[in-house]
Amino acid sequence: MKAAFLTAIRKFEIRTIPDPEIVNATDVLVRIRMVGVCGSDVHYYRTGRIGHQVVEFPFILGHEAAGVVEKTGKAVTRVKAGQRVAIDPTAACGVCDQCRSGRENTCRNLLFLGCPKQMDGALREFAVLPESCCFPVADGTSFERAVLSEPLAIAEYSVEKSLLPAGGSAAVLGAGPVGMSVLHALRTRQTGNLYVTDRIESRLRFAAGLNPKWSGPPDHPDAVDAILRLEPLQLDAVYECSGDPEAAHQAVRLLKPGGTAVLIGIPESDSITLPIHELRRKEITLLNIRRQAGCTEKALDLLESRKIDMDAMATHVFPLERTAEAFETAADYRDGVMKAMIRLDGDGEGKGRP
Repeated sequence: MKAAFLTAIRKFEIRTIPDPEIVNATDVLVRIRMVGVCGSDVHYYRTGRIGHQVVEFPFILGHEAAGVVEKTGKAVTRVKAGQRVAIDPTAACGVCDQCRSGRENTCRNLLFLGCPKQMDGALREFAVLPESCCFPVADGTSFERAVLSEPLAIAEYSVEKSLLPAGGSAAVLGAGPVGMSVLHALRTRQTGNLYVTDRIESRLRFAAGLNPKWSGPPDHPDAVDAILRLEPLQLDAVYECSGDPEAAHQAVRLLKPGGTAVLIGIPESDSITLPIHELRRKEITLLNIRRQAGCTEKALDLLESRKIDMDAMATHVFPLERTAEAFETAADYRDGVMKAMIRLDGDGEGKGRP
């Protein structure tokens, strides 16, 4: 099979490697059809690491994926050969204290697709995954839509965990794919005013389609002042989706006493500083988000029922042979990209540029 290997910083090679084989009774062999380029993938592409997770080259990236089941192990009951599936990239052990308490996202023995020293990623024609990672999708569901269920699941989990009160006001800092997913998830709920910041004009235009009360760049003019003129009592929740340390500071300034700062974005640095005295005086809750737990099916239901329509976010689709171009486009925010995807078939399915 063909696979795209990251062989150095900002360098991919397409190589031919042996097809994987089913080993366990609960294994599923999936023909990968579409892979989304995530911001965390871009961190590995640009710097070779996220915190202590360091790539050992060559390595296969990619964790937002969808495909078709080719074959199943004898004990598999959830999916069958020929069925389309969305992939949850988290393989939890199911037996540790975290899994038993419903926190498979913080499993003690977690293996993650496309994470160094854990699992090879999805940028390959075939992958063997545990049954627990495979979620059936309707035949009419595009592979792009199935892929978008992954960031939407994170958004659903984040909004659920934040316990935003009915009618509560909130801001989304960073209107990339995860931030837009959070905005979509908020729009399915009874909220007050919503606010959005991003430095990229094309992303603000995406956000404008969901009618926030205000949207604009985070630093020109000062976004905090602009929002607080409209919300003098400050906000109930802020969803930080950019990974920019300055955005975390802005979140604290925007929040009312007792508010919640939901930290979703992944910083490139190992540590950030926060204004501890303002956090303390306002008794701000810091809620860190580690992926999601139990929200993949919810996300798929929202997309397949069309209660949430994120299809337009799949702005660019590239063939596997142009993986490097896909990553360059995403990393440098080229050509109005929102979500770059990589197609692993030759039948022409897929939309968007180029």
